[in-house]
Amino acid sequence: MTEEQFSHYGVTIGLAAFIAFMLFIIWDLARKSQAGRFGTFVLFFVLAFGMLGFIAKSVLQWILDIGP
Repeated sequence: MTEEQFSHYGVTIGLAAFIAFMLFIIWDLARKSQAGRFGTFVLFFVLAFGMLGFIAKSVLQWILDIGP
């Protein structure tokens, strides 16, 4: 395994774990603030929107076969 491959997999797995942890934080924030269904939806939609952009970028790179 080359350094480039190790770095690519490390970043991909590390960011996936970070995104999962951030989703847990959003859920915990909604639960502790008693946001309700609509409030929880708004929290997830607004705070997870940036993560969606990263995932979309990764999917587009995979579809278009661009990048490592």
